[in-house]
Amino acid sequence: MQFDRNRGLGEHSAGCTNESYFVAPASSRQLLEPGTVKVPEVQRVKIILPSALLLLVLPASAQAQVPVPLAHGNAPGEPHHHLKIENEYIRAYYVEVPPHEATQLHQHDHDYIYVSLGPSDVMNAPLNKPEVHLLLKDGETHFTRGGFAHVARNLSDKPLRNITIEFLRPQGSGRNICAEVLPGSPMITDICGAPVSGQPVPFSTILFETDGAYTRLYSLPPTVEVPPVKAKMSRLLVTLDQSEIESALLGESLRTLQGGDLLWFPAGSDPAIKNVGTTVARYLFISFKDSGATAKP
Repeated sequence: MQFDRNRGLGEHSAGCTNESYFVAPASSRQLLEPGTVKVPEVQRVKIILPSALLLLVLPASAQAQVPVPLAHGNAPGEPHHHLKIENEYIRAYYVEVPPHEATQLHQHDHDYIYVSLGPSDVMNAPLNKPEVHLLLKDGETHFTRGGFAHVARNLSDKPLRNITIEFLRPQGSGRNICAEVLPGSPMITDICGAPVSGQPVPFSTILFETDGAYTRLYSLPPTVEVPPVKAKMSRLLVTLDQSEIESALLGESLRTLQGGDLLWFPAGSDPAIKNVGTTVARYLFISFKDSGATAKP
């Protein structure tokens, strides 16, 4: 509820109390002696003024508008954002909101990328800004600048699912390459391609780049494997929906990853990746340009 501070408060200065006083009318005065009159004691009547109501109501209203943080370290946060990986470069969350429910008002202090897991119908409600209705496709990826708070309301009959990756280091400028990851920015499409249908070969293309990282999409037909290649940068693997892959560093046991699973590969690692499902598998690699040193998840 909002109060109009210009109504009901204009006659009271900042130093006034919330009590008013009532004096009995002259007709009730009692004569004691000729020429003398005793005025009754002032009757103190406590009146709750609009300013007092304002003090009672505003704290609850203000508290309702305070954004909660996202989980970090051992500190809990907005309950629909489940922290999966945290290191010096990122905080990565698996997000799930049940049908026709909403997140709490929560704060994004850092630039971030989110990846839709399955189609989504969501109302994005930023604090003190107009709401935006979003219809997202499976695998749709977007980059958003931090420094705001919002509520995400799921308008669908199915769960809203995504991966949200906050960048803990400044990202500088952003550039679309083969997808409109940064809304409103032009794309550089002359280097983009598409998977060759029916060919058992891996395919990859760069979607988006900032001064600090770039995002590449991979597509693997069934049974196809990407051989180990030592990477110069640390990378985050994001498995897209309806995908099933196996991955491991040399000398380590295999891990099976499905839609929404994440895996961090430090700089200098050489993972092998194989599609073990029956359909085309897709995943993202987000590579960090200043990651010469190993970052432990």
